[in-house]
Amino acid sequence: MIRIGSGAGFSGDRLEAAVLLAENGNLDYLVLECLAERTIALAQKQKLNNPELGYDCLLEKRIEPLLPIISKNKVRLISNMGAANPVRAAEKVVEMANALGISIKVAAVIGDDVMAHIHAEERSLEGNLPLSSYGQLISANAYLGAEAILPALESGADIIITGRVADPSLFVAPMVHHFGWSFDDVDRIAQGTVIGHLLECGAQVCGGYFADPGKKDVPDFAHLGFPFADVNSDGSAVISKLEGSGGLISLSTVKEQLLYEVINPHEYITPDVVADFTTVGLKENAPNNIAVFGCKGKSKPIAYKVSVGYRAGFQGEGEISYAGSNALGRAMLAGDVLQERLKGEFKDLRIDYIGSTSVHRTNFGVSEEPYEIRLRVAGKADTPTKAVRVGEEVEALYTNGPAGGGGVRKYTNEVVGIVSILIPRRKINSAIILRESVPDEKKVI
Repeated sequence: MIRIGSGAGFSGDRLEAAVLLAENGNLDYLVLECLAERTIALAQKQKLNNPELGYDCLLEKRIEPLLPIISKNKVRLISNMGAANPVRAAEKVVEMANALGISIKVAAVIGDDVMAHIHAEERSLEGNLPLSSYGQLISANAYLGAEAILPALESGADIIITGRVADPSLFVAPMVHHFGWSFDDVDRIAQGTVIGHLLECGAQVCGGYFADPGKKDVPDFAHLGFPFADVNSDGSAVISKLEGSGGLISLSTVKEQLLYEVINPHEYITPDVVADFTTVGLKENAPNNIAVFGCKGKSKPIAYKVSVGYRAGFQGEGEISYAGSNALGRAMLAGDVLQERLKGEFKDLRIDYIGSTSVHRTNFGVSEEPYEIRLRVAGKADTPTKAVRVGEEVEALYTNGPAGGGGVRKYTNEVVGIVSILIPRRKINSAIILRESVPDEKKVI
């Protein structure tokens, strides 16, 4: 049996959860899943401006407090915080280890950057349009699988830093490495994949995304525990969390997470396997202790998915608040004014009445008058000069009315768009690059 903990579910996740797991969880492996589709495109853009950057902006804050603990407790760390620059991320980890006097080996997994292998005439999965129609391409990263991580595990690396790897594969790799599974054993790989899927979003399976006060209450919600899995050689596992930590792991939280971001539960496609989530069995052994078993699988796909980032112009935004009697009426009048004054200047102009119709685009016929409304206007333009017009027009409402507007915010940012394509497996050549710390002997712990 091995124990794998989930210490982060996205780039901006809480920092202390991983520290607590590493210190008190009796883990074999700790996984930090910190990379989303747009995150890596933004990282590639950052790397274009500075080749020393492009890794997760919280790398140092997240890893530094973990280094002494994982060194002391012999926990192996796997993370996709390398984003667009896993080699430099690995080197940064080594620099931190040297400063702390810690001896450590770090492996960077490379090969997911496939910009050199894509062509403008290739068509996107989303709209069947040629990539050339989307504008200037800035990134193309294939979703590598567990196989790409195995050489790093076999190297004896204490910390493994990857770029774009499918989220569940971060967890499947240590299972394959530890138990010696074959990738042809599709049921075991599928079962490992479902465990990885349950763990990848961190606190969500512990009640984070589940909580709804008065309907689905979660205890000690401000101090959610993060999950770990005790995985057996057949792939069956038990999901749990640290004793005394906040949150809730139940059949309900696990079922919700099982279906999270799943389009077709019969065919959950990863680079490692096509898993059938409808075959999964769940059993509550005890409070905060859920057994997961029985997932079936089919052979892995013949191609990798590639996330392609492109420059999608600039977005200008402006916000202003209205409160009190007839707040919605005054906000809608302001929206009409902005619609008129910005007419024809933007490809896409969106007006939201936050507090009334911003999320669902309708109030479903609810007649109660909201006491306060936040008006938000956003428009896309080809240049930042044009985009800034949105915020300027919102700010002008201060004196041009309607009455009672306040709290204006305005900002402009470059937009990175994302589309997907497929690439044959034969075009992908992953590899590892090793770095080791050489601390001052007097500091070594």
